[in-house]
Amino acid sequence: MRETLWIGFWALLLLSAGAKSAFSAPTIQQWQTKNGVNVLYVPVAQLPIVDIRIVFDAGSARDQGKAGLASLTSNLLMTGAGAWDAGQIANQLESVGAQLSTGARTDMAWLSLRSLVNPAPLEQALSVFESILVAPTFEETEVARLKKQMLITLDDIEQSPDQVAQRAFIAAAYGRHPYGSPKEGTPESVEELTRKAVVDFFNQFYVAENAVVAIVGDVSRVEAEALVERLVGRMKTGEPALSLPEVPQLKAAKTIHIPFPSTQSTVLIGQPGMARGADDYFPLYLGNHIFGGGGFSSILMTEIREKRGLVYSVYSYFIPMAEDGPYTIGLQTRHTQVETALNIVYENLKQFIEEGPSETQLEASKLNITGSEPLRTDSNRKIVEYLAMMGFYGLPLDYLETFSEKIRAVSQTDIQKAFQRKIQTDKLVTVVVGGEKAPSP
Repeated sequence: MRETLWIGFWALLLLSAGAKSAFSAPTIQQWQTKNGVNVLYVPVAQLPIVDIRIVFDAGSARDQGKAGLASLTSNLLMTGAGAWDAGQIANQLESVGAQLSTGARTDMAWLSLRSLVNPAPLEQALSVFESILVAPTFEETEVARLKKQMLITLDDIEQSPDQVAQRAFIAAAYGRHPYGSPKEGTPESVEELTRKAVVDFFNQFYVAENAVVAIVGDVSRVEAEALVERLVGRMKTGEPALSLPEVPQLKAAKTIHIPFPSTQSTVLIGQPGMARGADDYFPLYLGNHIFGGGGFSSILMTEIREKRGLVYSVYSYFIPMAEDGPYTIGLQTRHTQVETALNIVYENLKQFIEEGPSETQLEASKLNITGSEPLRTDSNRKIVEYLAMMGFYGLPLDYLETFSEKIRAVSQTDIQKAFQRKIQTDKLVTVVVGGEKAPSP
């Protein structure tokens, strides 16, 4: 589910971080390379592997009016580098048991390598990784092939009510802000993408001044420094990406109905929410857990599913990003029940903002969050993704260690005031996909 899955992963990770018993946060070391790349490193010796993740401020927010460009650039990285084509790259990695992947979201793009630490396979894996970082070929034939794949993906999106709703919601919530650029592009924008645009995008954003490296595994600090210097030492220095503009507040409520031949209606409600590292992060995180993010214990689940049986699932979440990421409430219900379900959501959201949670709800959610299983420190892949997120957003190194403490410090009043500051119920975007008749405003 696009970024929802990603934020769900980080939610689980942070829940794990909250556990008090037998949990010791990994010791994080930090330094900068000779060309200024920030590095976060955790030694983990249980397995003879190393995970390296390099993130760039090169997500779809940097498409600059060419929707889909960040995704196309990221997808092309594995299709050719140096003297190798896609097949040769795959063979080089498979022959030594290495895994290399790329991806792009709204804020960031990344490349991730997992390799054995034995000298011969590690050398071969690093050689491929280095070539992709500094000498991708972006062949015209591959550009054309991946553009066709993107157009097929866009056709598939039009057949999915969930994805139709998500794209409409983001467009309505962000308008012309860079966060409103659809990651997959549009048929028109994809057709216009060129190899030159890809090369220019890569040269501007895949540079040392725009990168963060996370490394976790069975390598010493000296070895880690040498690995990172090798990978990023030949990268162009470049310039850091400019700060994104602030997300403007919505001026009025907006309801969008999109007819769709589905058995149920898909409903999304929300608006721009909060930025990563915001002062209100912990009250909003805990408050959302109580309201709609805590599964069967949440207010929305109790009111809409348990008491009235209108839905199978209802949820809410924040996606904190560099600027205000979306706050979203979602559900699916029969077409004839949409108005009823919407009214219950609106009423409960207004009540929650006005009154905040009860003491019982507050303590139950705190216990649920801080009592979850601790982070498995022998899971290199989870740790390296966590470190990359920390480095990219400039979070403090004790973020994981102090997470539970900050959750326990949140009060009912903190939640009430935070929601009153951030959520305007008279300016919500509501998207309904399904049925022929729009719900009453």
